[in-house]
Amino acid sequence: MTGDGLPTILAVDDEPSLTTLYEAWLADDFRVRTASSAEEALELVAGESFDAAMLDRHMPGGTGDEVLSELRARDHDFPVVMVTGVEPDTDIVEMPFDDYLVKPVGKREVQRTVRSLVVRGSYNDHLREYFALARKRAVLEASCDREALENSASYRELTAAVDDAEARADSARAELLEDGFEGTTPDLG
Repeated sequence: MTGDGLPTILAVDDEPSLTTLYEAWLADDFRVRTASSAEEALELVAGESFDAAMLDRHMPGGTGDEVLSELRARDHDFPVVMVTGVEPDTDIVEMPFDDYLVKPVGKREVQRTVRSLVVRGSYNDHLREYFALARKRAVLEASCDREALENSASYRELTAAVDDAEARADSARAELLEDGFEGTTPDLG
């Protein structure tokens, strides 16, 4: 969060026209910093604090997947959405992102997703884990053949992880409700 109270978003894409567009779409509610390469993104993150990030998966000189791995290796835990032309497959199961959008994307979709990421970034770890895993499952179910998913060990593991994370999130939610935070937690059921 910046001194002006606006959450800070990192938008990374090798197409400057897209980062300029994202910046324009988000400017009313967020401070947007842009990078056009993996290297530039990692330099920005080393010197600034971010509330969420948007990463393209395929860029010259380093992929968004590599940036994401490096962010997590450096203990940056802000939420990340992959915004990419790459259709999702079971390869995304192990990736530590929070949401996944396939280009082309529209203004409302980007705004809604980034707002959601910033809100989720304030949730405790159990809720964030649940939302990230549930979103991965939803992306795969919307994009992949049902039979292929049912035959995928990665998908079955993801489904089990969603169930486990939901139980932990329900427990965390119950704790918040016991502490008087009713109305501030999502209903997971």
